[in-house]
Amino acid sequence: MSADAQQILAALPQTQCTRCGYPDCAAYASAIATGKAAINQCPPGGAQGIARLAAITGQPVTPLNPDNGVESARAIAFIDEDWCIGCTLCISACPTDAIVGANKLMHTVIESWCTGCALCLPVCPVDCIVMEPVHPQASGWNAWSQQQADQARQRYQDSVQRRQREQLENDSRLEAKALLKLGDLAQHSRHTDAGLLEKKRLVIEAALARARAKRAAA
Repeated sequence: MSADAQQILAALPQTQCTRCGYPDCAAYASAIATGKAAINQCPPGGAQGIARLAAITGQPVTPLNPDNGVESARAIAFIDEDWCIGCTLCISACPTDAIVGANKLMHTVIESWCTGCALCLPVCPVDCIVMEPVHPQASGWNAWSQQQADQARQRYQDSVQRRQREQLENDSRLEAKALLKLGDLAQHSRHTDAGLLEKKRLVIEAALARARAKRAAA
C-alpha cells in the first residue's frame, strides 16, 4: 500500500462495513489514492470523515454520496438470546471477531469490539440481531474515537490473518488426506476397475495441482 493510501486509511473509521463499495477500508483507501473512488463514500465517517479526506487529498468537500448510504448514529449489534439458533453465520461475517459462540450454542456480541458494520444482519436466518444506537445524537467521528478506530483496524487485521492461517491449515489437512489416498488408491476406493481408478487418480492429481498453484499465487 502506498504512503498516500496509508494516510487515507488512517483517516477512515475502520468499521469495515463495505458500504463504500469496497471489501474493506484498506481497499477503499487504495482506490481513493489512485483516483478510482471519491472521498464521499463512507457513511460511518460522515461529513467529518469527508472533511478529513479532503484535507489529506486536496479534493473539495462534497456531500456524502446517497448511493452509499446516509450518515446516522453509531450503533452496535445485539443478539436476541431467545431466538439465536447457534448457526455461526454471524460469527463468520463479523470482520473484527466481535461475536463469540459455537455451533448450536447461543452467540453474543462483545460490545467494545463491535464496529456497527451490520454485516451480521443479512446472514442471520432467524433475524435475531438488531442494531442499537450507542449515542443517538452523535454520528461520524463525534461518535467514534481514534482509539476505537485503531482497535478496530488491528482486530480486523488479526481476524484476516487468523482466517488465512485456518484456511492454510485446512488446505494442508485436505492435501495430506488426498496424498494418502493417492498412495494406495485401490485400498481407499470402492472401485476395482483399472480404468476408473486411473480416472480417479487423474482427478485427485489435478485437484492437488490446483491447490498448489493457488498457494503459490497467494
